[in-house]
Parts: sequence; C-alpha cells; structure tokens
Amino acid sequence: MSNPPQGPPQPPGGYQPGPQDQYPPGPQNQYPAPQGRYPGPQDQYPPGPPQYAPQGQYPPVATGLQMKRRNPFAVWLGLPIITLGIYGIVWFIKIHFELVRFDPRRQINTTSAILSIFLGWLTLGIWNIVVWVHLAGHINNAQRAAGLQPSCNVGLGVVLLIFGFGPLYYQIELNKVVDRYGQVPLGTQVPLYV
Repeated sequence: MSNPPQGPPQPPGGYQPGPQDQYPPGPQNQYPAPQGRYPGPQDQYPPGPPQYAPQGQYPPVATGLQMKRRNPFAVWLGLPIITLGIYGIVWFIKIHFELVRFDPRRQINTTSAILSIFLGWLTLGIWNIVVWVHLAGHINNAQRAAGLQPSCNVGLGVVLLIFGFGPLYYQIELNKVVDRYGQVPLGTQVPLYV
C-alpha cells in the first residue's frame, strides 16, 4: 500500500508550474494564486471592498453632505406634540432630502414620499407603508455608504410604525450614520466608502 502524496495536488500530465507562471509585478497583480489550483482570471484583480467598509481600511469612493443629528425622542414625541403633528411631516420630508444630499448616487423618490403624506389615505395607507419600507432601505444604503454594517430592519420599522414608534427607531438608525463622522456640521462634505 502506497502513502498518499504530500502537499498540494499536482497538475495532470506531469506539468510543474515554474517562474513563467508567476504573476508579473504590478498594482493589479499583487495577489498570488491560492495553492493547489491553476491561476485564473479571478486571481488577477484584488478583491473589492466588502458590503460595508470599516473606517480606515478602504479609501472613499465618493462624497456626500453630512445629515443633521436629531434627538430621537424629540422627533418621536416632543416636537410632534408641541406642533400638533406638523413636525412629524417636516421631519419626514427633511430626512428624505438629507438622504439624497448624503449619497447623490442613490435614486430616492422624494416626490412620492411627500405626496404619500397628503394622498396616502386614497390607498388606505398602503402607499404610506410602501414609502416607509423604502425609507428603511435608504437608511440601510446610507449606513453602508458610511462604512457601517447596515442595521435598519424593515420589518421592525413597519411594526414600530403601526404602534407609533417608527420615527423614534428610524431617527436612531439615521443618527448612527451622522455619528460615524463625529461632530461634523450639517452640510459638510463627508467621504462615502461603498
């Protein structure tokens, strides 16, 4: 009985990789092929950034404008009570515009969001819920662009909206993006990582 061969599997036909099979030096060919298989096109380029980019590991790919940090409890309860609900409408419109300015690469339909506030009753609130679900996606995209792990849960956002806690939850999630950049004033240019 013979011993199994040691080391990586050998190519068929007795071919042994030599120096001619090594990648030439250069910025796009700095990653050697994994042991045990032939080099292929997938080995010629460095891996791209992950779905989120921890700060300092990847250079920014774009820039946007900083959003405003708001007190979640003021957004949820304080200001809407004082203004008889008007602040809730103003907040909803403002965060949509801020999300557009934060990442101009994303398509955010602010017109639909604004119209849903005033005409959503025509669809028995379905339009409002659809816009609310899309808002969670926009917040996730903003978190990802800021280099954070997306954490805004769509289902939780809808359930909390039904029980009246939706703005509180969404503002907490938006503040994660704002806090990512520290004490940067509203409208300051900030880097986007993904």
